[in-house]
Amino acid sequence: MAQARVRLTPAGLTPATAFLSVSNPRPAHLTFFSKLTPTSLSASAAANAPPPHIVVVGSANADIYVEVDRLPLIGETVAARAGRSLAGGKGANQAACGGRLALGPTYLVARVGDDANGRLLEGALADAGGVRTDRVARAAHAPSGHAVVMLMPDGQNSIIIVGGANMEGWAAGIGPEDLELIRKAGVLLLQREIPDWVNAQAAQAAKSAGVPVIMDAGGMDAPVPGELLSLVDIFSPNETELARLTGMPTETFEQISQAAGECHKMGVKEVLVKLGSQGSALFVEGEEPIRQPIIPATEVIDTTGAGDTFTSAFAVALVEGKPKKECMRFAAAAASLCVRVKGAIPSMPDRKSVMKLLESEKVE
Repeated sequence: MAQARVRLTPAGLTPATAFLSVSNPRPAHLTFFSKLTPTSLSASAAANAPPPHIVVVGSANADIYVEVDRLPLIGETVAARAGRSLAGGKGANQAACGGRLALGPTYLVARVGDDANGRLLEGALADAGGVRTDRVARAAHAPSGHAVVMLMPDGQNSIIIVGGANMEGWAAGIGPEDLELIRKAGVLLLQREIPDWVNAQAAQAAKSAGVPVIMDAGGMDAPVPGELLSLVDIFSPNETELARLTGMPTETFEQISQAAGECHKMGVKEVLVKLGSQGSALFVEGEEPIRQPIIPATEVIDTTGAGDTFTSAFAVALVEGKPKKECMRFAAAAASLCVRVKGAIPSMPDRKSVMKLLESEKVE
């Protein structure tokens, strides 16, 4: 199966430039959570108020899980031990994680099809808790995105995605109400399972309001446009994605550091690299790297949502004003809990569980 790459844009606009300079007035009938400032709140009220909301603009997929002992060879058919359909997609995963971990609301701006998979996704997100799904729209002429997840006994996986509405459902771009929601956010989370020009539209809105933009590199197997990278504050690949996007080896930490430096040259000041069993590292231009080891899981069942959990948990801690090192530790704890449960969205941990794990790590 190939991932759909259709990009529909209004007449007269090209995907690379569409919507980057559109002025959208704030709708009068919506209520948004404003950023907290000393001039707008008393000191005591500000101390007790929740952090600004999180906005995730991204994909939502129906994941078809098949549990196999090994991947099939070319021309070979293998039998799966089990199979089932679960909600997923990098955008939905990150929103579900934010909904469970964040003190304030988390919004998902996404497109699903008007079909059974779309209703599966809407229901799963509603059940996840804490995710505002009123910005998830149905695309009338595109099916919901879906993915085939081949899960091996050691918890590792291989995934094939079909874009569907994630790629084809954005003909009108991001609407003015959603753009205003982004401008009022504490952080914007992006991935690459929707068109780059849609990500650029969202990032431009965030940038214009001083909202930090975190972009997960997972998804599309193609170079990231320079105009999009220039709008990103924190770029978050894993070591494989970092190698592919820079054309540089990433087998050692020194090589990873050099590849992160190449991202700095591309205009991204902070590169947050997910290193699997080696933990993670944050490379801030002009500073020493910050390294975070993994927090070992008692058992690894499924790694499918671990990267999305890490990125989203980092964003949650960042919105709360935690130092970057503490953000990475919070994210490591969330990812450790995630891999202990099968499925992406079902595996997202809640805040209480993450805090309990962090406290137990302090004792040890």
